[in-house]
Amino acid sequence: MSQHETSPIRHLECGKCHAEHTANEPQNCCKECGGPLLARYPIECGRPTLAEVLARRPGQNRLHELAPSARGANAPTLGEGATPLIPAGRLAQELGLPNLLIKDEAQNPTASFKSRGMAAALARAAELGIQAVCLPSAGNAGGAAAAYGALHGIDVHVFVPESTPKPIIDETRALGAQVELVQGTIADAGAALAPIAAERGWFSLATLKEPYRLEGKKVMGYELLYDLGQLPDVIVYPTGGGTGLIGMWKAFDEMQALGWIGSERPRMVSVQGAGCAPMVQAFDKKLKSAPVWEDPAPTQAFGLRVPGALGDFLILEALYASEGTAVAVAEQDLLADTEVIAKRLGLQTSPEGGACLAATRTLRNKGWIQEQESVVLFNTGHGMKYL
Repeated sequence: MSQHETSPIRHLECGKCHAEHTANEPQNCCKECGGPLLARYPIECGRPTLAEVLARRPGQNRLHELAPSARGANAPTLGEGATPLIPAGRLAQELGLPNLLIKDEAQNPTASFKSRGMAAALARAAELGIQAVCLPSAGNAGGAAAAYGALHGIDVHVFVPESTPKPIIDETRALGAQVELVQGTIADAGAALAPIAAERGWFSLATLKEPYRLEGKKVMGYELLYDLGQLPDVIVYPTGGGTGLIGMWKAFDEMQALGWIGSERPRMVSVQGAGCAPMVQAFDKKLKSAPVWEDPAPTQAFGLRVPGALGDFLILEALYASEGTAVAVAEQDLLADTEVIAKRLGLQTSPEGGACLAATRTLRNKGWIQEQESVVLFNTGHGMKYL
């Protein structure tokens, strides 16, 4: 029996039309409607208890029964996952939020949360016999794809905007990927890549155009339960393509199916830059999907400069269902709060992390977040990569 036939996944389900697809061959979007595919597991069949999982070694593969790789706990790893929840200390005191924590995803192998998704996606790609992959990237995803492509011996081709910081471009090339620079945004990079990928037969790892990056990102949600013993009241998350937010929301549903939690959910907060805020605009108008943002402004938080997200409807569903919200942050505010985190906590975060602090500050001032609530804001990358 080949490796891909023993994956724990029962089937792939379209998040939009719910059509089912096999997980035993390479899959991109739904063949019926073009929607993103989500991995579904036979959770009812003797899955482990929370206590059993907590007794295992921390890391991305801790709950391997609900991960895509056929190799389970032995899936190749660079040590991703198990990132710390850091008490916000003096910063928490200043905001009047004693239960404020920062989930520091910069402590992943490629210094960003993108390690998680690419670990899962490239492991499964190797099992399915894929030899070359491609993606448009705002930066960090390309570097992570290059690292895990090197781990699995898969050729990686990355198209990035010319505005991507040089350290990230250099990192991606150093790890063996082929990098092409494109004028414009990640959407322009994707448009330039598409015909070349089709001609050369490269498999797309673009955000939510394959099912497994989401499976790596969802582990962030599981780790909140592992570390806190319960879910926080509020999660503040920087949203470009939104895979992490969607993944965590999926994890919460899986936890309930496992019997680990009840119907309670954190209030989810989607954070974007004011110069490119399609999710905020859609949320404010109570839309089910987000129109593409025209002419996004330049920003140092390049991971937020995503004018259109394939999973927009899934992001909005999570915001509405959780009684959450969406916040647009001005450029000067996200940069100022990136500096505040560094000088108050000693964490050199990405500007996206600073955006989350700025959004938290706004919601605290409005009374949307109350003093005694537990709040987790996400830092998705290391500041050194943005110099």
